[in-house]
Amino acid sequence: MEFLVGFVGLVIAFIVLLDAFETIILPRRVTQQFRLSRLFYRVTWASFSSVARTIRSVRRRDNFLALYGPLSLISLLIIWASSLVLGFAMLHWAFHSQLSTTDTEVTFFTYLYLSGSSFFTLGFGDVTPLGPWGRTLAVVESGTGFAFLAFVIGYLPALNSAFSAREVHVSLLDERAGSPPTALELLRRHYQGDELAGIDLIMHDWERWTSELLESHLSYPVLGYFRSQHDNQSWVAALTMILDASSLVLVGTNNSSTRQAQLTFAMARHTAVDLTQVMGTKPLVADPPRVTHEDLELIRTTLKAANIRLREGEEADNRLADLRKMYEPFVNALSQHLLMPLPPWIPPAGVPDSWQTSPWEEIVSDE
Repeated sequence: MEFLVGFVGLVIAFIVLLDAFETIILPRRVTQQFRLSRLFYRVTWASFSSVARTIRSVRRRDNFLALYGPLSLISLLIIWASSLVLGFAMLHWAFHSQLSTTDTEVTFFTYLYLSGSSFFTLGFGDVTPLGPWGRTLAVVESGTGFAFLAFVIGYLPALNSAFSAREVHVSLLDERAGSPPTALELLRRHYQGDELAGIDLIMHDWERWTSELLESHLSYPVLGYFRSQHDNQSWVAALTMILDASSLVLVGTNNSSTRQAQLTFAMARHTAVDLTQVMGTKPLVADPPRVTHEDLELIRTTLKAANIRLREGEEADNRLADLRKMYEPFVNALSQHLLMPLPPWIPPAGVPDSWQTSPWEEIVSDE
């Protein structure tokens, strides 16, 4: 019995330490099927998102979902620490570690208390190990606790930095592509004179953003659950919008090069595919489709009114359809899983950008 308990305690400590190492330190995607953190996020997100789907108000639902990222991170850290304390307590119990204690009877809860005080280095001294095995385990656990605390201290700022870097670009889309951001608005707002002014530079910036998004979210998948400041913005919507815009440029517009659009499309599509795998979702075909033939004709008409001529004809339509098939199933899967709406192809009429509104104006209008 003691051997079995000790073996289970050793396995628990090993699994937790390996999972923490892969999550916090290892800067690459982990492909193994069973991971404690992966199981944790699948179970908790399924429950959390089910509750969110019952909330009808878009703003309240988004505020509720915004709690999940920080709460899940804190909960995972608590699970890791509690599991390590339990694992070391089981090892102490299995080895029958001799203790100096005021308790008349040494029980498993005494070992659990010793394990907790060692892990968090409390140093009360009311329960101390006497034998060599007990002292060795206490030293090892104290060192583990120090290392765990150091890793957490370094982990949280890295997450915050990656989140801030991601959201800076998402916020920039408000005045550049509307709220929510659309490819149509991005192209229309950047047309000046006889050319798409600065579109290559924008595509270049967003090529780097998608690359940074892929790297940060592969290293820290929990970032995918952190939501933007406004309910009409998200990293999924930004990624989809830049894929939509790249597709339109690749189909062909007047006085715009396609080389940078090709590079941006390739990097953004790579990001969408890999992050779909990280989130454990399967590609999903939209039903109904995001854009119809009538929508495409309206897009051409709107762009033409802004002196942007999008190529016409069956060949151009097929080209756009082929490009959409390459990425839409993956962004659809991310949208459905994370409950982050995809941006429309045609911006909603009469909806101002976020920078044009304020809570004070909403209060005044309500009065």
